This record gives sequence, C-alpha cells and structure tokens, in this order.
Amino acid sequence: MTPTSHTHVVRVLVIDDELHIRKSLVRALELSGYHADSAESGRVALEKLRTARYDVMVLDMRLPDLDGTQVMSAARQHDPDLIILILTGHATLHSAITAVKAGATDYLLKPLSVQEIITAIQNAWHKRAHQRRHQQVIETIIQALRATDDPFSTDSLPVASPGASSERFRQSGNLVFDRVKRLLTFADDLTRVVVLTEGEAQVLECLMDAADTPISCRQIAARVWQYDLDEIEAESLVRPYIFRLRQKIERDPQNPTLIRTIRGRGYLLTTSP
Repeated sequence: MTPTSHTHVVRVLVIDDELHIRKSLVRALELSGYHADSAESGRVALEKLRTARYDVMVLDMRLPDLDGTQVMSAARQHDPDLIILILTGHATLHSAITAVKAGATDYLLKPLSVQEIITAIQNAWHKRAHQRRHQQVIETIIQALRATDDPFSTDSLPVASPGASSERFRQSGNLVFDRVKRLLTFADDLTRVVVLTEGEAQVLECLMDAADTPISCRQIAARVWQYDLDEIEAESLVRPYIFRLRQKIERDPQNPTLIRTIRGRGYLLTTSP
C-alpha cells in the first residue's frame, strides 16, 4: 500500500551516483504511486532540497563530491522532519553510528532489491505517521487539561489518585493541602499559602501518595488521568505540572528539595526537612 497523507503523495528524492540504480528506483517508486526525483551528487541533491519539498531522502553514502554525512547534516538542518534512508555497501559499526548521529532514519545494506528499498520507505513513513498521530493525541490531551486548569475554580474537586485520603486535609512532611479549596500551606511557615490549579493538585496528591518513593511520569499519568502512555509521552504531559509546582512551592526552584528528580526513576516528594 502506498503511504499517503489525505491527498498528499509522498515525495522521494533518490541520491546515487550510479545511473542504473537511480533510474530503476525512481521508476519503481513512480509505479508504486510515489512522486520520485533523483540526484547524481550531493550538491545537486542539496539544490533540489532547497527548491522543492520532499518527504523521504534515499541517500547513497559514497558520492563523487560530498560525503554522505555532510549531505545528511545539511538536509536535516534544512528540513528536520525529512525521513533519511541510508544506502551503503561498506557498512561498519562506526559508519552506522555516524549515520544515526547525523540524523539517519534507517540504515540499509547493499545489495538489496528495489522492492526492499520501497518496503523500507513504506515502513519509515508509516512509523512517522503513527508517531505524529500519537503526538497529536498527547497535544490534544494537554490542551484539554490546560483549558480546564483554573486555579480558582471550585466547580469540581481534583480526581483523587488511588489510595488517596477522602478527608479534606492531607499532610506530607511540612506540606498541608486543603483538597476543597486547593490551598497548600507549610507547617514550618504558616504565612506561606499557595493556590494550586486542578492539575497541579492532582499531581501533588499523586506524589503525596508515593511520598519518599520515586514515581515515574508514566505512573503519574496512569494514576491521575488514567492514560496509558509510554514514558516519553507521559513526560511531555507531566513535566509542565512538576515545573509549575516547583515554581510555587520550592524555596529555590532551580535546586528543588521537596520535589526531587531521581534519574531514570521519576520524581520523589520528600517528607524530610
């Protein structure tokens, strides 16, 4: 199946100094429903990238003028979303690492058939489309939460995470939280009063539930909003709330002592002074 986005036909730029490879691959791509173009050198390829929009670049690492890594770096700077598939017949671990660092999406070893290249293009395109849909879902969730995250709204109470106390006041170390008014006070300084938004209150209560124990962004997202996300997606959702909580409750938000980051494990709300 040819990857398309609504009425958009996927545009592919094939870069190889061997004429028969360029012609056969371009022809096969066009027969498969792609819009295909080609370039015989790195400089010609970069000129085409400057004058036209491509979705995928199939790049031979050995070109007569520029090194394939140079072409990749320039192409990635021009279009960060460009899918780059590398073709090489001289693979080494070093060259693979170099290609990935330069922004390669996939690394294909010659010899391989035209159909194998097309399959790799299809897989890369479908993976990118899936990632974009997932990201759109996350952005929609974040926007919806922000739209209802009014610090002075009392229309609805925070959704308590599993195991949370049903009582009005909760205490964790020096933190005393009024769940009805969403007011946070400090036992060691009663003059400090912080108003939390609904989302901030939800995340804080989740941290209170796991006080002195690290809890990951994925666990927070699942307990607070019942979202089953991977860790990267969950981080994009949870981190803004952690940032805002630190701005409100930490004496020095740049060096937090209440909400600590535990590398590789998540966040920890400490109860010790």
